[in-house]
Amino acid sequence: MTISPNIKTNNKPVPKWQEIVKNIINLPWTWRITIAYLIIMLFLPIAAMSLKASTVETSKFWEIATNELALATYNVTFITSLLAALINGVFGTLIAWVLVRYDFPLKRIIDATIDLPFALPTSVAGLTLATVYSDNGWIGSLLAPLGIKVSFTRLGVAVAMIFISLPFVVRTVQPVLQEMEKEIEEASWSLGASQWQTFWKVILPPLFPTILTGIALGFSRAVGEYGSTVIIASNTPFQDLIAPVLIFQYLEQYDYAAATVIGMVLLMISLVLLIAINFLQAWSRRYDNR
Repeated sequence: MTISPNIKTNNKPVPKWQEIVKNIINLPWTWRITIAYLIIMLFLPIAAMSLKASTVETSKFWEIATNELALATYNVTFITSLLAALINGVFGTLIAWVLVRYDFPLKRIIDATIDLPFALPTSVAGLTLATVYSDNGWIGSLLAPLGIKVSFTRLGVAVAMIFISLPFVVRTVQPVLQEMEKEIEEASWSLGASQWQTFWKVILPPLFPTILTGIALGFSRAVGEYGSTVIIASNTPFQDLIAPVLIFQYLEQYDYAAATVIGMVLLMISLVLLIAINFLQAWSRRYDNR
């Protein structure tokens, strides 16, 4: 079949964006709903903040993001959050191990209490921690004679971050421990391995990526915490002032540009750290599969 030379054919290439839209339309409805939900709830707010930050001149953006006060708040926020996540990585794994491997009185109540930071308003948590760890509180009164002050210090910020991020580690590690077979441990013991060798070489390797996931989730939660830390801390610049509180202070001063810049810096640093942790998790899985 030949085409008449008088008939014009349209051989223009289809734009790339039209192909993308067509592929999205042809996806199953579950995919379309998922993509739409992620765009509305996740990507659009991030894009809006990025666009707002782009309106700030580069020199001013850098000046706000790297001034002494901002650098001090980054130090308090990220270092304290990382320490809190690592502490929960150790003790959260230990708590999950006890809940899975041992039966004891009131186990169900203790197991349910682990989720309390999920349901408890953060302001209530901050008020409770500030009261308990004050110089006249139940725990603070015991630490005061030792010269240890918790409430209204950076240590109090760390305590609040540990409290609100603990469930993320426990609930991440617990299901994996429940699926691990005890026969593997018994086989290790029968071959002459000690309990420490069994834990280090048999139990920890498959559990390590899960622990990292819990640490990453706890770290992300601690970085964004505001309600509990603003109460238990004195919010003094260069001492225990965290970045979320600094953002709120900028908003109170109607300095929306500075608040957006600090928020954008937090977003970028958190994203880089989470990507690094994900790469570490992938590496540990490949290493365990060898």
